[in-house]
Amino acid sequence: MKYKLGDFVRFVDEKMEGYVTRIIDEQMIGVTGDDDFEIPVPAGKVTYVYGHGEESHDEDVAPEVKAPVGEFKSSGVHIAVVADAKANSVVHFYLINQTSFQLLATLNTEQQKQYKGEFAGTVDAQGVAKVYSAKLSDLQLWPRFIFRILFYTKQNQPAITPLDINTSFKAKDFAGAKTTVPFIKQPGWMIQLDEPELVIDAEKLKESFFKPAAEKQEVQKPDAEIDLHIEKLRDDHHFLSSSEIINIQTDRFKKALDAAIVHQMHEITFIHGTGNGILKHELHKLLSKNQKVSTFMDARKEKFGYGATKVILK
Repeated sequence: MKYKLGDFVRFVDEKMEGYVTRIIDEQMIGVTGDDDFEIPVPAGKVTYVYGHGEESHDEDVAPEVKAPVGEFKSSGVHIAVVADAKANSVVHFYLINQTSFQLLATLNTEQQKQYKGEFAGTVDAQGVAKVYSAKLSDLQLWPRFIFRILFYTKQNQPAITPLDINTSFKAKDFAGAKTTVPFIKQPGWMIQLDEPELVIDAEKLKESFFKPAAEKQEVQKPDAEIDLHIEKLRDDHHFLSSSEIINIQTDRFKKALDAAIVHQMHEITFIHGTGNGILKHELHKLLSKNQKVSTFMDARKEKFGYGATKVILK
């Protein structure tokens, strides 16, 4: 397959163009245009748009980074997941080497006992290499990732145990906020591959069993209006399933309602939107069982439409 995810192509027989957002097989690709609609098309029916965005279609070359002179760094190997600058539905995986070692790395993928080599090469000290690309919405369909990494240096340093990592990425891996990825200076999620093993201090563990219960934490007074739209609650909502979303929203609702009761608030409003009505139904079911709730109703329609519920507390 000569095309890669993120390539900009034009249809041969039609006045259409877009980004490659899916590799279906050796003959078929998915192309997404300005309308965000993905069209399956034979690879022979499209052609590159050379010079688009002042980019070439040669193999991606990692930026050259000179190894710094100074303290030798033995740890700091990450995978960075970064959205394509133009085709936002595509993400690229970068192997980030913040150590002073040169890395000899391979990446294979495995799906239904089918294996594929994705990357083999070296990553210089304080360097980066692009190793894989995937479609963001296919997170649950991503294969297992098998990383094998050797550490090499000519300096007088103790040998480092090679990394042998066989893992699948889940939505929880992207639960945190994005950060600026070193070397490529783009926002993305950083996942450390060489995290030190957790060492349990037996004495501290024993002390914890005899420690008196911590003082009750102060409950913060909630706002009068609580927005339960998932994009307000989680940055990684694109990766979440419907059941995970509803659980996060109801958990936020319960905590805010409990806090309102603790602070003896007279009323509180929950903004849930209209949508398919599932969240509203779930909230109303929980409210009807709560003995601290006097009544609840649709909030001001001129402000919220039918997308919010006002709760009156006893």
